[in-house]
Amino acid sequence: MRVHPNKRAIRVLGISESFRKGDSFSVLGGVVMRSDLVVDGICFGRATVGGDDATSSMVGMHRRLGRRDVNVVMLSGCIISHYNIVDIDGVSKETGRPVICLTYRESAGIEDSIRHQFDDPESKIGRYRMLGERTRMLLGTGKSVYARLASISEPDARRVIESFTLQGGVPEPVRLAKLLAHAARSARQPFA
Repeated sequence: MRVHPNKRAIRVLGISESFRKGDSFSVLGGVVMRSDLVVDGICFGRATVGGDDATSSMVGMHRRLGRRDVNVVMLSGCIISHYNIVDIDGVSKETGRPVICLTYRESAGIEDSIRHQFDDPESKIGRYRMLGERTRMLLGTGKSVYARLASISEPDARRVIESFTLQGGVPEPVRLAKLLAHAARSARQPFA
């Protein structure tokens, strides 16, 4: 699918997660947002902590929305839920949409951490390596993001990210998705 980042109202499905240590799964929040920052869709999913189902869960969220007008899927991280690694190329292929996966800090990598956490770490390390390197992008807000991209050029991805970032370095669709995921996870807890 070709992205037209300068189109007046492109739509992004932003997905983010929330979990606490000890949870068996994380809650995924999804927000469909237009580039004029109007929210016109919300969905939820879940991913097993330490599992391998994040990719299929995100694809399922997109399918359940039933929205053909979503132009781009934007993820807040592709290593979620305690090393549940998202295959961004797989998400792009299964949804038919370009994927922008963002992180917000420099990192030396996580291979050593994976080796310490899992008895048989090689499959996770293989999936991690398939993600490739991140590209640092300095935004107009003065903040940097680190992006992995699938089926979208770096210039187009930068325009999409910039059009959804009001302040700081977190674009609004994933910022709001994180708030929704956190609220949904917290709602499972008894009210104080």
